[in-house]
Amino acid sequence: MLKLYNTLSRTKEEFRPINPGKVGFYTCGPTVYDYIHIGNIKSYMTADTLRRYLTHLGYEVKHIKNITDVGHLTEDDIAQGDSGDDKLAKKAIAEKKSPAEVAKFYENYFHEAEKKINILPAHFFPRATAHIPQMIKIITALIEKGFAYEKNGNVFFSVKKFPDYGKLSGNTLSNLKVGARLEEHPDKDDPWDFALWLRAPKEHLMKFDSPWSIGYPGWHIECSAMSSDYLDDTFDIHTGGEDNIFPHHEAEIAQSECFSGKKFVNYWLHTRLLLVDGIKMSKSKGNFYRLDDVLAKGYDAMALRILILSSHYRSQMNFTWESMDQAKSNFERIVSWLNNLKNIATDTPQTKTEISFTHIYQKRFEEAMNDDLNTPLALSVIYDLITETNKLSSEDKLSPTTAKEILSFWNRINKVFGLIISNQEKIPENVILIAERRKQARNEKDFQLSDDLRGEIENLGYSIEDIKDNNYSLKPARNASHSDAGVEKII
Repeated sequence: MLKLYNTLSRTKEEFRPINPGKVGFYTCGPTVYDYIHIGNIKSYMTADTLRRYLTHLGYEVKHIKNITDVGHLTEDDIAQGDSGDDKLAKKAIAEKKSPAEVAKFYENYFHEAEKKINILPAHFFPRATAHIPQMIKIITALIEKGFAYEKNGNVFFSVKKFPDYGKLSGNTLSNLKVGARLEEHPDKDDPWDFALWLRAPKEHLMKFDSPWSIGYPGWHIECSAMSSDYLDDTFDIHTGGEDNIFPHHEAEIAQSECFSGKKFVNYWLHTRLLLVDGIKMSKSKGNFYRLDDVLAKGYDAMALRILILSSHYRSQMNFTWESMDQAKSNFERIVSWLNNLKNIATDTPQTKTEISFTHIYQKRFEEAMNDDLNTPLALSVIYDLITETNKLSSEDKLSPTTAKEILSFWNRINKVFGLIISNQEKIPENVILIAERRKQARNEKDFQLSDDLRGEIENLGYSIEDIKDNNYSLKPARNASHSDAGVEKII
């Protein structure tokens, strides 16, 4: 039974969907005024892993990830996040482009980055600007019900009218400090009330007609409008970064539940923020990295995927280039193992004892994932399987049938891990045999024989590199004459 840590209850709960066999969940997507960074990717990976595993368990999943292209203000770290300039409008002025041009550029980058790291595209990517009518409908109802008020064309939600305010974050009105950073808006009845609609100055680039003023929506109302439009008033799962808990998700709950009179979301999953070299990532500190920066260093996007999977989504992940080196090694180990299995699977069947043990690893894998998506433990299950199969292979006890079974098991669970393993052409059998003899020589510390066998491999047009756990990679030498020269093959 899948258990998920619910931020709302602060406990792990058995996952029980509203509709048997079906799951609806919503992910807070990007505000498309800048490039997404590796911290954003970590959060989107949580949603991706959850979706993949729910599908693995047989659920029919409907995943929504919004695009915020209006209403997210620059001072979102102050109180209710409804002060400052619109982030996208400000970027449009700086880049001398229209807001639509800016949004399109950074949204395209977001989609490309997700594709490179193999995050499954959401089933729908609703944009805030396309849902102004839905927002106006909700705001109108909140005013009519007495939960919101209008002053001078601005509309605010009255936090005091919602007794459960703070149930997600713990930031109840009694706990909030008056001395906290607050934006003292003259039209607010209470400093902790938050904006649903703001009147736009004449020079504002993004503004829309409404019953109250020509203006623009508050950041929080957008997600309530889009989630209810695509999922319903109540849905199963909402994911996002831990920085969204307050005020954004707290405000979503308040306005949504007051509008519908129903519970908003059953399970809230939040991803811990990512650190870089032990400190918060920021451009001013020079430790702000995009996926492109990782790729420019020569790492495969799958190495970053492995690194993120190696840290539990609720744990503090510390990104370093040393950790990327380890992730690269782990990825190469998996590729080497798979290529070795493929070679064995295509061998002529020999008289070997058939061994069936993947069901044991399947059970361990699902136990790990059922425990709040424990991907580090799930990966360790695969590393244990690699160790066992490599041992059987070195002892010539792994039959083609067993190798095929293991590959089939890997293909099933890799739909959860989402690792892209490039198809590699088969290394000649004689080269592999020499490499295996060399590996045995190294195990026996016969380094003279190891050097001699390296020479034989090089004479055949291949180079060999030792990697972790006495594994190795083979690739054609640069001046090799065979047709696949230059294409690396890890064994």
